[in-house]
This record gives sequence, C-alpha cells and structure tokens, in this order.
Amino acid sequence: MPRMQLLTALAAASFLTLMPANRALAQVQTEVPAPVPGAQPRTLEKIKVHGTALEGNLEGDAVDRDVLVFLPPSYQQQINRRYPVVYALHGYSVGAEQWSKEIHVPQTVEGAFAEGAHEMIVVLPDSKTLHNGSMYSSSVTTGDFENYIAQDVVSYIDAHYRTIPERRSRGLVGHSMGGYGATRIGMKHSDVFGSLYIMSPCCLSPRGGRVTPAMDSALAAVKVTADAAKLPGGMRMQLAAAAAWSPNPNRPPLYLDLPTDSATRADVLAKWAANAPLAFIDQYIANLRQYDAIAIDVGDQDGLRVDTGNLHDVLERYGIKHGFEVYQGTHTSAMAVRFQNFVMPFFSQHLCTTEGCK
Repeated sequence: MPRMQLLTALAAASFLTLMPANRALAQVQTEVPAPVPGAQPRTLEKIKVHGTALEGNLEGDAVDRDVLVFLPPSYQQQINRRYPVVYALHGYSVGAEQWSKEIHVPQTVEGAFAEGAHEMIVVLPDSKTLHNGSMYSSSVTTGDFENYIAQDVVSYIDAHYRTIPERRSRGLVGHSMGGYGATRIGMKHSDVFGSLYIMSPCCLSPRGGRVTPAMDSALAAVKVTADAAKLPGGMRMQLAAAAAWSPNPNRPPLYLDLPTDSATRADVLAKWAANAPLAFIDQYIANLRQYDAIAIDVGDQDGLRVDTGNLHDVLERYGIKHGFEVYQGTHTSAMAVRFQNFVMPFFSQHLCTTEGCK
C-alpha cells in the first residue's frame, strides 16, 4: 500500500471514532447503582488549580482550571491521617462537573467506601477546551495538558491536602478521551502514578473515513473561533484533535493544521498517527512494567471495543500483568456502576494506604 493511502487509513480526517456518534454534548444517562445503606457523606471542594504547563497557550484556554476534590468521610475528624489519591479524567465534550454527574459521584464514592473500599481522595480535574477536549496532550495551541495533570494538579493536591505523596499511593483512571489520557499519561509518567485503570479508551489508533467535500468546506469556512462553535460535534472533534496533535503557531486564529486542506496532507496524518498509543506503546514497555496494577475494561456494545482489545493484546504480548474485561453495556451506560463496583475497589486493593511505600 502506498504511504499516503496507509496514513489515510490509519488517521483519516473525519475522526468520528473520538467518541460514539450518539454521545451528544448533553449529559448522558447512565445506570445508577443502588444507594448503599450506611454510606457516610464525603466533603466536596471545588477549587482552581493553576496550570504552569498551560501558560501561553495560543487557543486562550483557561490556565486556572476547575478541579473537584472529594474528601473521604474521616478526613475532617482524623486530622493526622494521610490518604492515597485517585485522579479521574473525563471524556470529550464534558468537563469535570458534568462527568461527576454521569458517574454519580459522590454517591458512587460513598457507596464504595461503605462496601469496604479503603478511604481515599478522589480528584476530577477539568480539561475541557475551546473545541471541547484537550486530548490530554502537549500542544502550544491548547497547552500541555499531559503535564498539567501529571505535574501541576498532582503537585497542588499534595501541597494542599493530606495525601501520601508517593507514586504507589496515586492512581490514574479515565473514560473515553479520559481513557486515552490515562493510557498516554500512564505510559509516560509511571514515576508519578502506581496503579492505572483504563475505561473504554478512545483514539488508540486514529482511523475513520475521508472528509467529505461538505465537511471540508465547512471547516475551511472557520475564520474566527466563534465560527468553530457553530460546527456539528463530529467536526469539532476533528478540531480538538488537530489542536492537540497538529498545532501550528503560524496559522491563526485556530493555530492548527487539519489533515485535509483541499488535499490529504501526509505530514499532518503522520502527526496524528504518532499520537496513537498503539503506535508508541512499544517505547514505554519498561514504564508499564513499573505499575503495581493495570486494569482495562470496555462494553460489549462499545464501538471502541476492538481497539481496547488490541491494547490488551499488546500488554499480553509483552507479558505485562493486567486485568481486562468486556462487560455488558454501551460506551456510557455502565460508567457509574463500573466506577463504584470496579474502579474504586481496584484502587482500594492496589494503592498503598500508608506512608513509606516503596
């Protein structure tokens, strides 16, 4: 196959696999686990965390970002106790606030504690951008969201809360675009996190169909940022990907290159392909071996099931111990149930709960 055709097949410009087509910008309905009798209330703090890694971003995305911090029931009473921390990354088109409602925290966090999970701090940072998603990547256009999560947010939480500031007491989880973020950040920052849970990750291997002439014309008509907000969701996904993976500081007002400008651009497609975790995972096998535990799950009716299975296959091939489950559900239907009954118990089992972890 010629190189151009291969790149087009791997990283086509429509990028509609960023999330299922039925995921609108509105909050999705998810199955809610039944309240657990005796669950104790937690404390929610809504804070701002400054992103040194985001300073100077060309898109004008906020540098001081919203972060939700859920403190366990005993936090206010046991003032000398320190806690492990779980960092949970939201998906495309939603911010931390909306995702908290989709996974039904604090109910699911309280339920997990009531059912025996060790108490921990749960942190939901907001990474929504001009085009509705940062891709948790490093770009002059959006800012370096990869290091915002792995460095800025983690450092702030350690400095302002009674955490156990050691990698084996930090967990990273994400869903959809957040699953991509957990995969990407997890591979590159095993010195920061000790356990990793990847939920229905998107964008593991860029793919899709060629942009239609109508789509190409609509994207070409975007001259100011306000025009971008009027585009359909699928096109905005493409802009989000381009802002993250093919930034161009010399191309205002959006400061990005698209995979098509009347003709397919192999250089841009190559950049997108290079940001696919299944393309770069082989470089980070040593990092992945450092994790105490890795878990991956995906719904049996999820369009991302194949790529998620491919990620599992790579870990199997390298002999990296991990859990993998295909459960009954769509891309979003079981998020809350999975968070309470699988994600929280997973971190309860694997995160170190005492200081001095090695």
